Amino acid sequence: MQSGVKGSEQKLNVTTIPHVITGKDIIAWITNKMKSTTEESEAFGTMLVAYGYIYPLQNHRKLVMCNDSSLYRFQTPYFWPTQKWVAEDSDYAIYLAKRNIRKKGMLEPYEQAHYNHLHEWLNHKWDFIVMQATEQYKAGKERKKPDRVVFDCQERAYWIVNKPPRRTHSAMDNGLELLIDPNSDEKIPFDTYRRMNLFYQQAIMSSKVKSSVSLGALNKYVATYKNHDPFLAPCLPSNPWLTDNDMYWTLNMRQVEVPTKMRVERWSFSLFELLSDLRGRDDFKVFLKKEFSGENLAFWEAAEELKWGTASSMTSKAETIFKTFLVPGAPRWINIDGRTMGLTVKGLDHPHRYVLEAAQTHVFLLMKKDTFFRYLKSPVYKEIQKKALNPEPHNFSPAQLEQNARNRSPGIHPLILWQQDEAEKAKAAAASAPVDVKALMSKLDRKK
Repeated sequence: MQSGVKGSEQKLNVTTIPHVITGKDIIAWITNKMKSTTEESEAFGTMLVAYGYIYPLQNHRKLVMCNDSSLYRFQTPYFWPTQKWVAEDSDYAIYLAKRNIRKKGMLEPYEQAHYNHLHEWLNHKWDFIVMQATEQYKAGKERKKPDRVVFDCQERAYWIVNKPPRRTHSAMDNGLELLIDPNSDEKIPFDTYRRMNLFYQQAIMSSKVKSSVSLGALNKYVATYKNHDPFLAPCLPSNPWLTDNDMYWTLNMRQVEVPTKMRVERWSFSLFELLSDLRGRDDFKVFLKKEFSGENLAFWEAAEELKWGTASSMTSKAETIFKTFLVPGAPRWINIDGRTMGLTVKGLDHPHRYVLEAAQTHVFLLMKKDTFFRYLKSPVYKEIQKKALNPEPHNFSPAQLEQNARNRSPGIHPLILWQQDEAEKAKAAAASAPVDVKALMSKLDRKK
């Protein structure tokens, strides 16, 4: 072909091999046709060699495309991976037995290891394997020497890809798929068809969204979060991983009294963002305390603790939540619909991590539709917006960056941070716990 890679005859040992191409010619052709760089062309050429579409003539175990005068040939289509010819152990044993006859027992070390293993594994039909190998060897001797050498190279290239030396990576390794026979007819059970039919029915009946609406939502999301994405916008005052300055982490810790402006702005994106930031959640609690409506958030936090807590404390936590929020006349009773309340109370007979999922979702939606928007308009949020810090970006010189690297601190141990968080949670739980007025009055009476 005029548009293909030019090949020529080359001598391999004492035999002339037709249609041989060099690695640099292949890479130059790929670069020209695909308009790619030399590095990309080398990578693509290496993939062609690794999958067995091109094979090396001089070093058959080196499945790499070299950008030099190394010699290669195109593999015959019969041995292409697209033929989906399963590399059976018996076929490989026949090939090794044939090589063993031709080489008079002088196999390569990895071939000898495979040969010994297959001899033991297929011992029950080894006579048949040797007979087949002998017949193929005799048939090969009848070919012309150049054709015989070419076929030997093609066959060896196929098996080096499909049965590589041990502890060697192969491009044909597909995990458990190798254990499945692609030519066998798999029997699909009736239940699988039933579930597929049900899935397709639900997919057809599900509501559809126009692509314009989806793209509009995606565009809005990107516009909202682009200034908060560390890949798209710089960290203020500086990226601690690049400058060895931990001011960014210090300003964004949970214990900070005044958060940054970017952090406060993110709270307004959604209720999920507000509750995900523990500092924002604390500010939301202050607002709810002034509104005398903190029971919804307290229940949501209790459900989160049940969901992510230890299995040993699950029963006691579920009982505490029931007595505090769900039982009629509870000190912090939450207002949810009767159906959700019935499902939740029934599920608490046998509590598990997600027993409060329905009630928690209901409470979350109530806060999202009403309380969250009132919080954004409240003096509490506006006050924290005014106080929020807007740190100036650091402009470190190379000498200062080197000094920062030398003065790098190990930071606070994660265990200490966890202990501090647990102490704060306990303090917050004690502060938000309901007050038993009768017990308090009886305690005062005893003091008198």
